[in-house]
Formats: sequence, structure tokens, C-alpha cells
Amino acid sequence: MTKRTIAALVAALIAMFIATPAQAAPPATTTIATGYGHTCTIDDGNLYCWGGNYSGQLGDGTIVAKTSPVRVGTATWTSVDGGTSFTCGIRTGGTLWCWGGNTRGQLGNGATTRQTTPVQVGTSAGWASVSAGDSHTCAIRTEGTLWCWGFNRFGQLGDGAAVYTASAPLQVGTASNWASVTAGYAHTCATRTDGSLWCWGDSSTGQLGVGVLGYRTTPAQVGTGTNWAGVTAGYLFTCGVRTDRSLWCWGENGYGQLGVSGTYQAAPVQVGSVTTWAGVVASFDTACATRADGSLWCWGNNASGQLADGTTTHRYAPVRIGDATSWTGNASAGHHTCGIRTDESLWCWGNNDNAQVGDGTTTARTAPVRVTLPA
Repeated sequence: MTKRTIAALVAALIAMFIATPAQAAPPATTTIATGYGHTCTIDDGNLYCWGGNYSGQLGDGTIVAKTSPVRVGTATWTSVDGGTSFTCGIRTGGTLWCWGGNTRGQLGNGATTRQTTPVQVGTSAGWASVSAGDSHTCAIRTEGTLWCWGFNRFGQLGDGAAVYTASAPLQVGTASNWASVTAGYAHTCATRTDGSLWCWGDSSTGQLGVGVLGYRTTPAQVGTGTNWAGVTAGYLFTCGVRTDRSLWCWGENGYGQLGVSGTYQAAPVQVGSVTTWAGVVASFDTACATRADGSLWCWGNNASGQLADGTTTHRYAPVRIGDATSWTGNASAGHHTCGIRTDESLWCWGNNDNAQVGDGTTTARTAPVRVTLPA
């Protein structure tokens, strides 16, 4: 039995026997990541990437695009996340590595030159999770401290805008109870172990959820609630799931990425009335979420068919991806979308100009296609 099979079975047991209307199941470990034009996934500890590679974001030592998955080195990995033109991941043992575009120091290695193979961020072996945005990165250590680096024009590093860019990690405040973090285009949000939600950086369209248009250079609490289970940041919007399994979004809404009709929202608005949401992911102007029954739903920008409804019509409410009830919640959304099912199969769809769908072509896909990893 593979590691992913075990993880899927554990997640299923948690959802069936532990999660209640008052307590959502914990988010799945991130083993699938989509950037602007590339994709990476972890299978039994092996890291594979494919698609656009103009900045070295595939980590294979070249800047040549790949139309099908290629393995990144020989190390074993536990999590991965894709930025616009770079990638970061955590290896077995807790070390953090990044590669690809680095003009703003987003790789965290103290330099601003691109790297075509993984470079280590500092020397710590205590990293728990990482999120890669457009030009900045944030990560949480096992002791609960939060660190960010890269571009800081709008205070997205949470340091009070003391620097314009940072090519090495800067600690965000002194709190040591951070639980999860998500990096958007120029804003960042994170949850704490007490269930509170905090956001900072650009809020020009209300994406911080604190009721203002502008920006915040240090973490600002979103409301007073302490029932946030997870959060995800897109281009100019944010979504989160609460412990009662309700789904909320805020920020820019030009493509319907908030899952509701209307214009931007500077404070969280509930997406429908369903209270069976298990988790949500977002990037650029598209979002996807899984329900407790294993179904997958997407909404927002659909110009490349990333909503998999057979059209290119933008959607202001969640639309279901097929009729499968075997999606694990391990998904990643953007101009192209990917998800993993309980049978360990990997599926991608949407924009494929850079072969990021991984089916060996550059043909856009408006329905999920299965991705085959090397034997």
C-alpha cells in the first residue's frame, strides 16, 4: 500500500468518524500544485513537474518545457506549492527548497537570480508548510512561527513594510501559533491554532476581508470569529472554510470568483447555504472546493475551460466537476486545474498552452484528463 493510499484512507476515516457539523476535517497534505503554466505533484515521495519552464520552475536543471511529467532529482518530498513562475517544496526531514524565477528574492536563498534546480532556504529542518504566491513566499515552521520573503511593495510580507524586497525569510511578528498560510498575488492570509484568521498586504479590492480598500503591512484579524478551518488566496480575492463547513469568499469578483453575483466584497460573504464544504483552493481568478461527499466544485474564470463544464463561460456560483464522489480535496486551481482521486489517479484540465495539463499535448482541455506519471 502506497503512502498516498494510506493518507487517503486516513482522510476518509477522519471525514466519516471525526468530522461533525461543528468541526471540519483537517486539510489534506498538499501534493499537487499549479503555477501559471506549470504543474508539480508528489507520488510516493517522488516529485514530478511538467509544463512551462522558462524560469526553471520545473527544477530539472533546464529551461525547456516538458509535455509530460519528469522527476525532480532523487530526494523524497512531503509537500509542494507552485508560484506564478517558481516552485517551493518541503523534503522528508523538514528542509525547505525553492527553484525557478527569483527576480524579487522569492526563492529565499539570499539572491535574486533564477535557479533551475532546488536551492535550500536557510538551514532549518523544521519547516511544516509553504505557500508560493506571485513574487513572494510564506512558510510555517513546526514550532508555529511564520516567515515570509520576496516582494513587499504592499506589505505582503507582514513586516510593517520595512523592506521593499527580502531575499531571505523574515519572521511575521512574534506569534508562535500559526496553523496555515496562503500567499496570493500581493496579499497573504493565515490562520492561527485558535481558529482566528488574519490577512495583510494589498486590499485594493477588499481581498483582506477587513472592510477596507487599501493595504495593511502587518496582520489584521478578519472579523472576530475563531472558527476558521482553512484559507486560500487567489489573485485579488480570498476564500475560506469555517469549522461548520460553510464556505466564504471576499475581494474582487469580475469573473465570479467569489461564488456569488455582484461586485467586489471587502468582507467575507457566504457562498450559497451549503454547509458540507471540506476545503477550498484558489489561484488567479478561479476557485475550487470539495464537499464532504467527495464531489468537486469550481467557479470563477473559465476562459480556458478550467471549470470543466464543457464551456468557457465564467461562473458566479460553484459548478460540479462531473459526477465523481472520489475527489480527495488534494486539488489546485488556476488557469488550469488539477485534482487527485481516492484511487490515487491524477487529473488535470484547462489551459494547456505550456503543456501544463500533462497529457503530452498543448491542447486546452475542458474536461478532466488523466495524467500518467513515469513508472
